[in-house]
Amino acid sequence: MRGHRATGPSWRVVATVIGAVWAASMPAGARQDGAGSEGAGSEGAAGTRRGAVSAGSAAPEMPFYAGGFEKVPSAAAVTAIGRTLFSDPSLSASGRTSCASCHDPREAFGPPHAGARPPGLKGAGGAVADAGAGAADAGAGGGLAASAETPVQRAGADGRQPGVRAVPTLMYAQGVPPFTEHYFDDEDDDGIDQGPAGGRTWDGRAASAHEQARLPLLSPFEMANADENAVAARVRASRSAAALRAAFGASVLTDPARTFRALLMSLETYQESPDEFAPYSSKYDAWLRHEATLSANELRGLAAFDDPERGNCARCHPSALRHGAFPAFTDYGYAAIGAPRNAAIPANRDPHWFDLGLCGPLRTDLAGRRGYCGMFRTPTLRNVATRRVFFHNGVLHRLEDVVRFYAERDTEPERWYPRGKDGAVIAFDDLPGEYRGNVDVQIPFGGRPGSAPRLSEADIEDVVAFLRTLTDGYRLP
Repeated sequence: MRGHRATGPSWRVVATVIGAVWAASMPAGARQDGAGSEGAGSEGAAGTRRGAVSAGSAAPEMPFYAGGFEKVPSAAAVTAIGRTLFSDPSLSASGRTSCASCHDPREAFGPPHAGARPPGLKGAGGAVADAGAGAADAGAGGGLAASAETPVQRAGADGRQPGVRAVPTLMYAQGVPPFTEHYFDDEDDDGIDQGPAGGRTWDGRAASAHEQARLPLLSPFEMANADENAVAARVRASRSAAALRAAFGASVLTDPARTFRALLMSLETYQESPDEFAPYSSKYDAWLRHEATLSANELRGLAAFDDPERGNCARCHPSALRHGAFPAFTDYGYAAIGAPRNAAIPANRDPHWFDLGLCGPLRTDLAGRRGYCGMFRTPTLRNVATRRVFFHNGVLHRLEDVVRFYAERDTEPERWYPRGKDGAVIAFDDLPGEYRGNVDVQIPFGGRPGSAPRLSEADIEDVVAFLRTLTDGYRLP
């Protein structure tokens, strides 16, 4: 998928959430049939629409937004509760891991830097986790240098269990559509199937922010709760219990399913708050508003970024305004870029284990789709300069090296990949041989070993300068 999707105001999502809660909370008969179903009618992994239940048939699973709460919570109240819950380590089995432990608000809701004490972590030592894993990074590939940054994080019931992927940012995700294998851009050319797109996480297996929030709560190498009942018990004992009762009604904590739903709804609503998760406050945004001026090398970097014969970055990371909406710097599509294998991830010590993205192992419903193996969702580039681990496996640690990898992956493969016993470079070494044909070869990739890369060293420097303009918090001089 190489379309361009625009993002609208994130508070539209909050209004949908609160509106659906309001509709679902009304007494029976107080609304017309179908009221409130727009937010909940297609809820569930199977995508089945809510319908009438005949006598004697099993009741369908309650749609997520049909919470049956006594009170209609305000957006402000639910956002405040969600903010507190996001940083509450008591919701984890270890008592040391919160959402903020991995999605650090100080680092654009991405992974904490080496040596940083994640927000909400109790005590010393025992780094925490999200959808990742980790040991101290010893480098990977042929010529890649070691780094003090952990490529992934640790958590679990004992705070030591490693996951398998680098932590993605949670920012600018409001416009991510639910996963589809067949994306058609209805604003450009709706006749072209652009392939798989959308979904939360690196492999798109969560269709919404509340589904994404559910994953770490129950993951054995993250917050490690045994089940939803265990989570609900921790919520009842948390410092947010009184606020949840005040917002949703006293009975919100009497039923574990209702408690769990209120928790996810609070986390989802918080993650839709624009001031924290989508402020559009970078220098580039100010430039788009004609309030700031980009420097000469920043403008050269933007030109190289957009140029289809050089960086061609805008193919997957659209940079232009579209119908008045500021760019998210992702098209939400999937690509296999052939990132080098990261030896610092404990799971990779098994030479037969591979993270294949869309086709597994964390995602299981597409396991038979061989053409998807090695594909991961294209991340936003907003705030990318604040990161210290890049790609799904955290194998690179400097933004300059990331841009250089795109330019030189195929023209100088020995710089990125190891050599076999025969001395030959093993390109795309983090994929089994049968899937290496899935790797993207479009510009800036391509070229023969020893040929000139599409981006010069000057271009790389300029592109990095431009990418630094995407960091939020810019103040006008």
